[in-house]
Amino acid sequence: MTLEKFVIAAVQMVSGPDVEANLRAAGRLVAEAAERGARLVALPEYFPLISGDERDKVRVRERDGEGPIQAFLQEAAARHKVWIVGGTLPLEAQARDKVRNSSLVFDDTGRRVARYDKIHLFGFQRGEECYNESQTIEAGDRAVVFDAPCGRVGLSVCYDLRFPELYRGMGEVSLIVVPAAFTQPTGEAHWELLARARAVENQCYVLAAAQGGRHPSGRLTYGDSMVVDPWGVVQQRLPKGPGVVLGEIDPQRLAEVRASLPALKHRVLHAC
Repeated sequence: MTLEKFVIAAVQMVSGPDVEANLRAAGRLVAEAAERGARLVALPEYFPLISGDERDKVRVRERDGEGPIQAFLQEAAARHKVWIVGGTLPLEAQARDKVRNSSLVFDDTGRRVARYDKIHLFGFQRGEECYNESQTIEAGDRAVVFDAPCGRVGLSVCYDLRFPELYRGMGEVSLIVVPAAFTQPTGEAHWELLARARAVENQCYVLAAAQGGRHPSGRLTYGDSMVVDPWGVVQQRLPKGPGVVLGEIDPQRLAEVRASLPALKHRVLHAC
């Protein structure tokens, strides 16, 4: 692992139903992050589209490896010379009426290095607020990690944050990335708690990039994009609205935490 500090950024958005408008907004925020020194930038879940009709994402889904959303991510990474974790976007699924909720990673030359399909599909009902992702999303089935200049990076999406076994399956990583679109009630109750817990138990940094605000459809997402260090300290956060949250991966800090409290080496129980 390099001994140099590595600046990372979470982009927070309030995406609407217009894909082109969302891509322009994401482009401006990626450019801002790069100008402020970020070398890895994460976009939020469904950064290209949030609408009042869940079937809209099926209509705009792309084939793996082609399409305007993927072209945007590739071009932005190459232009700004940053690693981009492309939040999530809808890719083709085996079922014709569903999508894969996919996070794509491009390195600072625009080369794609990883794809993760969201494994855990959100279901929630309280009063009139109801979500059932399994109606339009086809679940992924494997954990994904990749190597970057900051070390080993693990990918996850939103509801995955509630399932610690996913992160244990990644092995030792320097960074966990979590694009998200938490609801307001679940975010108020659990977002910070879960993000900090994943950082503490895996002794790594967490980069959480969220949707955060009132969307044109009326949906309210929690936001609070943040960077958390391996001791569970929140370096920076943005409660609501579009913007950029910066943090820093410090390899010395990472090593000190793991040396002073070697919990990863003290594990006794493993998967049966």
